[in-house]
Amino acid sequence: MLQTLLVKLDPSQEQYKMLSETMKRFNEACNEIAETVFAIHSANKIEVQKTVYYPIREKFGLSAQLTILAIRKVCEAYKRDKSIKPEFRLDGALVYDQRVLSWKGLDKVSMATLHGRQIVPTKFGDYQIARMDRIRGQADLILVKRIFYLCVVVEASEESPYDPKGVLGVDLGIKNLAVDSDGEVHSGEQTTNTREQLDSLKSRLQSKGTKSAKRHLKKLSGRMARFSKDVNHCVSKKLVTKAKGTLRSIALEDLQGIRDRVTVRKAQRRNLHTWNFGLLRMFVDYKAKIAGVPVVFVDPQNTSRTCPSCRHISKENRPTRDEFRCESCGFAGAADYIAAMNIAFRAVVSQPIVTRFFAQSQAPSFRVG
Repeated sequence: MLQTLLVKLDPSQEQYKMLSETMKRFNEACNEIAETVFAIHSANKIEVQKTVYYPIREKFGLSAQLTILAIRKVCEAYKRDKSIKPEFRLDGALVYDQRVLSWKGLDKVSMATLHGRQIVPTKFGDYQIARMDRIRGQADLILVKRIFYLCVVVEASEESPYDPKGVLGVDLGIKNLAVDSDGEVHSGEQTTNTREQLDSLKSRLQSKGTKSAKRHLKKLSGRMARFSKDVNHCVSKKLVTKAKGTLRSIALEDLQGIRDRVTVRKAQRRNLHTWNFGLLRMFVDYKAKIAGVPVVFVDPQNTSRTCPSCRHISKENRPTRDEFRCESCGFAGAADYIAAMNIAFRAVVSQPIVTRFFAQSQAPSFRVG
């Protein structure tokens, strides 16, 4: 599996100016190339290169390989949507490959600029050092809050998947980020409260409009995304660790396109559209692959309305958001927990090998009626 690793650069003041100038010139060249690509309606790199290579080199002063990489970047962007002309920010990613970037040990990297090669110091943590021997392919130079980073691709080893002896169903949601079929709840209350506090603070600062308020707003930029990402990393790690420790597979709902299918009250729309279940699902998926934990995706329809005891399906089985009570047999419990049990049950259909274990580990533990 390939992963992206962020490596922080520590350039001198002069090197910082060189990298900034090279990045700006590279993206200016990309915008110029995009004009030609859109005009001739071609994403063929060879054909585009024949047309723009020498004019771009002469006009922007890029090296041969940086010119080739700029053409490649534009063609790949145009392929994604040929109905519009690609546009690139002047501080957009600057692409490097092995011909214009090489590592000088663990603490330095040689990078091509408009003013020749520069040996730029890097800052590594233990996490990066342990993975530097797995670097593969090209790297992207990005600028985040006036700090340069290299996004390098590293190869992560994957364990061979084991034969599961059960299923850990996981229900993803907004109020509770994840609830598994063992009944463990990973609450989303902290994420919701943090989002509301930041939104309130941003609203007050925007109303104020002073220079100091604008500086504060800039400082807050991206904080919620970083916090949410960290929470999702922690939750996904716990789920994968639990599944592997009990030799179970993980079952998730296939929620692709759910925002287009689900309708909610106006007051809840913001929560739905800021719900980053896709990120949590992605984290669970890639961590599971590295750990060798099988992952199954199931149809989400009626998972919270189906009785895990008698299989009766009804909207009335869920009288409130948090409560489940089967109108047929009286089985009751927390709605998210019931959904997780049903997700695990559905996964058995695609994993017959775990059927004999499912009845023992997932049987309903309480009944009302």
